[in-house]
Amino acid sequence: MSHAAMLNRHLAAAKPSATYRMIDRVAARRETGAKIISLSAGEPDFDTPAHICDAAVSAIRAGHTRYTQVAGLRALREAVATKFRNENGLDVSWQDTIVCSGGKQVIFNALAATLNEGDEVIVPAPYWVSYPEIVSLCGAVPIIISCGEDTGFKLTPAALEAAITSKTRWLILNSPSNPTGAVYSRDELALLAHPHVLILSDDIYEHLIFDGSEFHTLAQVEPRLASRTLTMNGVSKAYAMTGWRIGFGTGPRWLLDAMEKLQGQQTSGACSIAQHAAIAALTGPQSFIEMSRGVFQQRRDLAVRMLNETPGMHCNTPGGAFYAFASCAGLIGRTTPAGKFLETDEDVAIALLEECNVAVVHGSAFGLGPYIRFAYALDTDTLQGACGAIRRFVDRLKN
Repeated sequence: MSHAAMLNRHLAAAKPSATYRMIDRVAARRETGAKIISLSAGEPDFDTPAHICDAAVSAIRAGHTRYTQVAGLRALREAVATKFRNENGLDVSWQDTIVCSGGKQVIFNALAATLNEGDEVIVPAPYWVSYPEIVSLCGAVPIIISCGEDTGFKLTPAALEAAITSKTRWLILNSPSNPTGAVYSRDELALLAHPHVLILSDDIYEHLIFDGSEFHTLAQVEPRLASRTLTMNGVSKAYAMTGWRIGFGTGPRWLLDAMEKLQGQQTSGACSIAQHAAIAALTGPQSFIEMSRGVFQQRRDLAVRMLNETPGMHCNTPGGAFYAFASCAGLIGRTTPAGKFLETDEDVAIALLEECNVAVVHGSAFGLGPYIRFAYALDTDTLQGACGAIRRFVDRLKN
């Protein structure tokens, strides 16, 4: 019997994360001595604020190093509920929350707890690379709806209605979006509030929204759908805490109970030290959020300008997150200085890594090509260096 035959069939068919594959390629190149500018990882380059780190150290010294309740510390769930009430207008208590080991586990728990063989989940593309893979791992079918530049990379009500069938269980919405930075307005969300499906609102980039725009989440816009909506968030992007692995969510209790049951047989409670740090993040000073938002907006403006100045590339201005999703259609069909013919956006991404030491992720990994995703979570000088290297690479392409 082959090794593949011994695996769960859904896992055998799943693809590894394109983002982490590129991170592995970067690591391999760096081991050879190459100096790589990586624009592939989706995490802030800032250090976690000091008061959050101090809270973690204090928790260790106070002996808070034991198991917690599966759904999270009561104090953290209280803080999460307060956040949802104050920032999102959701009328929830601590019992209406769950804490998990990262936002990804919130999503996985919800889908694994509700999906059966043959169920369908609507996933607008471009999408975060893990959405369709998680759906498939749960035995269900991801229904991909392509959302191009003509709609601002956003799902339309007509496209949603056309995709819904008797097998549809969930719609996944991510605003601001990874990989495009697209942000849904209140009116746009209201038109997507479908009463016959469960809705997973991934709000992890909530605080990274630019140009003075206001953030909205679906359960806030359409309270009548609160009983069918899971609102997911976490501390990773807002507080530069990606490695602390704390995500959280709120939704109907029947769903949260099922997610807690699943988590109890999986990881149990999230890291106790990280939970104490998350309490400090949510209840302590919030000035870091405003500071980082301003820095990211400046970086966005720089990256978008330089990419749009590069012949053969085009980049819409994203409304949030820290990604630029740039078309590289004008580079397809050309040949690199090293003699590589560029047939796809993945070819472009590999050539950028191998020939100019800049790492990006190809857009087709997110369900829409030919695009390139740039994570501009780096300092200005490094960003300028990366965009300059890309421009020099493009200028040397042969027709």
